[in-house]
Amino acid sequence: MNRMDRRQVLGGAGALALSAGIARAAQPPILMKTVPSTGEKLPALGMGSWRTFDVGEDAAARRARTDVLAAFFEAGGRLIDSSPMYGSSQAVIGAALRSLGRTKDCFAADKVWTPNGEDGPSQIADTRSRWGVEAFDLLQVHNLVGWRPHLETLFAMKADGRLRHVGVTTYAGLRHAEVEAIMKSQPIDFVQLTYNIADRDAEQRLLPLALERKIAVIANRPFREGGLFSRVAAKPMPSIAAEIGAESWAQFMLKFVISHAALTCAIPATRRVDHMRENMAALAGPAPDAELRRRMASAFDAL
Repeated sequence: MNRMDRRQVLGGAGALALSAGIARAAQPPILMKTVPSTGEKLPALGMGSWRTFDVGEDAAARRARTDVLAAFFEAGGRLIDSSPMYGSSQAVIGAALRSLGRTKDCFAADKVWTPNGEDGPSQIADTRSRWGVEAFDLLQVHNLVGWRPHLETLFAMKADGRLRHVGVTTYAGLRHAEVEAIMKSQPIDFVQLTYNIADRDAEQRLLPLALERKIAVIANRPFREGGLFSRVAAKPMPSIAAEIGAESWAQFMLKFVISHAALTCAIPATRRVDHMRENMAALAGPAPDAELRRRMASAFDAL
């Protein structure tokens, strides 16, 4: 929050400004994580866009997605993730950012996704145009497709000052051995992988390696694309939920993910403003420690 000058709060308009400042100050602090390679602070929840923002030219749907993005920013969100694979999502995000005047406020994260390394630069240029940002904060090689030539391109962009962070992605537990080899051999800043309270394979090798190599971690599919909700449907919240300030299963599952020491940001995707607000509320309140996380996983496994 910007610090106010006392002279700005005199009179009726000043009193309103002061009230707004007090309201913002009263908001609970949110969980922030540090990107190891640059020291940048990010909220531990970002926004994914797989399927949810692929709405084409539907004007009503685009307005609804702009509202979702507005709720994201209001709750303190910054990192937005997309890909050329996600249909019209990039263009929809870009239009929403321009509508909200937020093209410079977000941490823009996208991907290169083409098997031909020579096509990478032109695809990246098209992606940047759709977003309407001056440069990306993070570009990732999507699902390791053509990762060798694409990493060369991304590292060159970073060296030239045209890109701040470089990463690779995988999902659903695929190609973990290859991801591990890249993490050990390449100077990447980020790795994106699937991690949630049911899918915990990354805890065995990749998350410890990320801590060791000082690589930031983005968790995709924190709800297994919504599939985990069928498992908890009609099930009462475990008593441990009160200890961590989780008021819903969504918050319970998100708090588990983002409390891991290696995790930098989780990126749930949603079409709905109420779901966005519910998700982002998981940033507030207690962050579970190792013992609480163990109990949370046990409670979920027992369902």
